[in-house]
Amino acid sequence: MIGRGHPWASLAPALGVIAVLFGGGLALGLAGSFGAGRGGGWSFDPWIAVLSEGRVWRSLGLSLWIALASTALACGLGLGAALLLRRSFPGQGLARLLFQINLTIPHAVGALGILWLLSQSGFVARLAGGAGLIDGPAGFPALTQDRFAIGIIAHYVWKEVPFIGLILLANMQSLGDDPEAAARSHGATPFAAMRLVLLPLLMPALIRAGAIVFAFSFGAWEVPVLLGQSAPPALPVLAWQRFTDPDLAARPEAMAIAMLIALVSALLIRAAFVGRR
Repeated sequence: MIGRGHPWASLAPALGVIAVLFGGGLALGLAGSFGAGRGGGWSFDPWIAVLSEGRVWRSLGLSLWIALASTALACGLGLGAALLLRRSFPGQGLARLLFQINLTIPHAVGALGILWLLSQSGFVARLAGGAGLIDGPAGFPALTQDRFAIGIIAHYVWKEVPFIGLILLANMQSLGDDPEAAARSHGATPFAAMRLVLLPLLMPALIRAGAIVFAFSFGAWEVPVLLGQSAPPALPVLAWQRFTDPDLAARPEAMAIAMLIALVSALLIRAAFVGRR
């Protein structure tokens, strides 16, 4: 029995709203993936069509690559940045401000900025052409709309490194210097104290932050639709294409793809937390 003063009691209204919106959306999406509400009853046909389509599996592989690469790079760079920014040095306040300033930039705006900078007709390509380093746009490497999704990954890393870094900085502030000081008092070098004491203490926060980054970069569609290739598209883009198809018969398949995104995200995040324990 949860009393009135229990922390869960104060969180109950917000959690109730989240449960209704999130749980209700999942329930409606799941029902729609079986064709519910279309007058023809429930059917596994949309799932059979999705799971037997090679394009869906290629899109799934691309989205997994984008999410895993973005998460790994963002976690590594965010950890390194947090370890540097926790030190006192001249201009530390300005460095922290510059580090987190791009958190306020919407993802779509950041994607357009990368498109303007790194596309084969973008600013960097024009500078290279003006300097005589390349003969024309085709001589600049394809960093957007490319099969390795370099532009998409670059955007997510640029956007999520501050998110991870700030979480780790807050975690280090709550830990204080006592754990490392205790290790050094027993003869550990500063590097050994960081590696053997601080990093294991930070790992739960790093995994939680990484799980959030993975879920977002795996399930978002606006950045892949701007920076990604058309064939195969990222899985969320494929779901969006099916959902906006004038042929309403494609709508249940769009719902099935969306549920597949949710299922894969949930399974991998669950595996990450089980592995941490």
